Amino acid sequence: MIDKQYFIDKQSISHDIATYIKQQILNGELNPGDRIVETKMARDLGLSQTPVREAIRQLSGEGIITIVPNKGPIVRAMEKEDVLEIYSLRAVTEGFAIRLATQKASDDDIAALEDFYENMKAKLHDDTVDSLLADSLYIHQTIMRLADHSRLTGTYESISFQISMVNRILGKESTKEKEVEQHMELIEALKVRNPDDAEKTMRKHIYRSYLEFIELEEDVHSEHGEHLWF
Repeated sequence: MIDKQYFIDKQSISHDIATYIKQQILNGELNPGDRIVETKMARDLGLSQTPVREAIRQLSGEGIITIVPNKGPIVRAMEKEDVLEIYSLRAVTEGFAIRLATQKASDDDIAALEDFYENMKAKLHDDTVDSLLADSLYIHQTIMRLADHSRLTGTYESISFQISMVNRILGKESTKEKEVEQHMELIEALKVRNPDDAEKTMRKHIYRSYLEFIELEEDVHSEHGEHLWF
């Protein structure tokens, strides 16, 4: 008789290993170009190679790891085209999300997010807080939740790790002042409840982050055309 629990546990272990590898990438313990040695990772985790191999196969399917012949799994570097695709997809999904949120969110929902933003702003003068990127991410995730659209949320979650990878790099140059200043516009857009203006605000917000990331505004305009995908 087939033990279904065996397959469930095996799948769960592979998922946990994939999450572990992702966290190592975000923490900087694994960097683009680094090779992942399956035997070493399995030994370090006290597991067999099978769930490690399954986890790597999953991450390869997500575009996070590349299997290179004669080398094995390598952490994939993020190219300029990858960043363009991530940000342009964010512009579409999050632009639609804030449009829906302006129509679906209750006054209490928006007031709660505004209170969160005020607490975020108060951290500007707190020397124990080095970064507000986590607060900024929470604002975006909350707007997605307030859109109350499961398939839209699913699309957003499918690129959530790539977003985190970009934020990790962008976060090195970000300041608390910039995070507070740039996210005020999203709070105000929700409060006004004009769907068209809110969507435009979000798209501009994400496009600006894209330009800051690549630091090549003139090249972007000449290669892709301003706001072509945003």
